[in-house]
Amino acid sequence: MAGAALDALGGCEVGTAGTFVVEGQPISWRTRDALAKHGLEARSHRGRQLHAGHLEEADLVIGLAVEHVEWVRREHPAAAHKTVTLKRLVRDGLDGTGWDAVELEPSWEDVADPGGGELPAFEAAADEIVPLVHRLHEFLTARQFSIR
Repeated sequence: MAGAALDALGGCEVGTAGTFVVEGQPISWRTRDALAKHGLEARSHRGRQLHAGHLEEADLVIGLAVEHVEWVRREHPAAAHKTVTLKRLVRDGLDGTGWDAVELEPSWEDVADPGGGELPAFEAAADEIVPLVHRLHEFLTARQFSIR
């Protein structure tokens, strides 16, 4: 959802990948409908597992939950300094400090994960993600980041 929202705003190179995905899987109908509520779509999206090549190419790696950042720190420590949660990045911006030194706080950094829930859970996630992405967009495009 965040990738579709950011891509729609333009001005950034956006790539998406997950920490535990089925390669090639299209978005679910619930994700599609939740995005449509915000005038967004991701028809060509297919699931991709995050790997070292994605991390090397990116200027910044944004996770939607603390567990995503923890996974990068554990599995790809060389990219930990440029990996941060969406909520922390929106709140704190980039101050030149390596993100690997930041203590993660799941109590507020996680975006609600709709998981296998019903459409209202996906709509609630989109309702949270889309405004966060809008707040992030101006900051990132001004700095010409490649967003993964």
